[in-house]
Amino acid sequence: MDSKTISNGILKALAVIIGVTIGLWFIYKIQSVLVYIAIAGVISLLGRPIVKVLRERFKFPNLVAVIITMILFFATILGIVSLFIPLVIEQGKNLSLLDINALQRNVESLYIEGINHFGLNSEEVQASFKDSTLMSKLNFSAIPEFLNSIISGLGSFGIGLFSVLFISFFFLKDSDMFGNSVITLFPKSKEARLRKSLSQIRNLLSRYFGGLLLQLIILFTIYSIVLLIFGIDNAIVIASLCALLNVIPYVGPIISAFLIVLLTMSSNLGEDFSTVILPKTIYVMIGFIIAQLVDNFFSQPFIFSQSVKSHPLEIFIVIVIAGLLSGVVGLIVAIPVYTAIKVVAKEFLSEYRIVKKLTRGL
Repeated sequence: MDSKTISNGILKALAVIIGVTIGLWFIYKIQSVLVYIAIAGVISLLGRPIVKVLRERFKFPNLVAVIITMILFFATILGIVSLFIPLVIEQGKNLSLLDINALQRNVESLYIEGINHFGLNSEEVQASFKDSTLMSKLNFSAIPEFLNSIISGLGSFGIGLFSVLFISFFFLKDSDMFGNSVITLFPKSKEARLRKSLSQIRNLLSRYFGGLLLQLIILFTIYSIVLLIFGIDNAIVIASLCALLNVIPYVGPIISAFLIVLLTMSSNLGEDFSTVILPKTIYVMIGFIIAQLVDNFFSQPFIFSQSVKSHPLEIFIVIVIAGLLSGVVGLIVAIPVYTAIKVVAKEFLSEYRIVKKLTRGL
């Protein structure tokens, strides 16, 4: 091997490294666009059955069916936004005028009432509470700042919403556009198998996201009923937020439990702890547990068995690995990505025994 060959090899390796680096930098810079495309892809998967029904059963032209579907999605998003935004603005105004020291004293009072109720109100406990300066370390003034940042971010949200709806429209109108773009990256000989894989991925993910939407609706309904029964302020908003958090597997329900307890107790500040706050919080938590039992023993098995065709233990392992690698984002995208990988593996790597075992239900 002469020096010219070596130098050419080094130059090629450097060119590859530089190209990969530039590519990763470019992806990092356009990550918001990629997020818009991913969300639009989910919306198009959810809207695909609606377009199909309008086109085949009601004989609408494809363009009209897509427009009606997008109007339905826009109305749904507008309804959700109209539910949350006035509350955020109102609370932002209230908290901007709020005596933060009074809020801190109320939380401290709630804490002291709690330890008194459970027979822990010894002088040592109260002294340790005062000496610990726990509440002084909590920055309560960050609450209005956080809400104000949400309000100021509504402009960016509007741009993102328009981008997502615009992309979703063309994904629904030209349903094969994304698939054709992917296929052009591969040899002609692989086209038939790629089309088969993309079609199956689209069908499975449509069922998965449809099932996920059903799961959120069931949780929202149960949460709303429980919170309304016990007269919790802003019950619909709290129920919506806690239901949406269940999109994050395993971690989401824990955050929801903490949030629903905190908001239930804080909505009754000033009431007697033993006769009002504690009983009401316990009843709400019982309702929350019932909702989670329904979700764990009905909703999730239905989604996994009917949509992604994966065993719950298999899904659990995949979610844990994805969470360790990519955090919350990994938890959310783990199941759709794993499903797509399984479909492609079955089509192109079916000669391997492990692939046959993992994909036998597809």
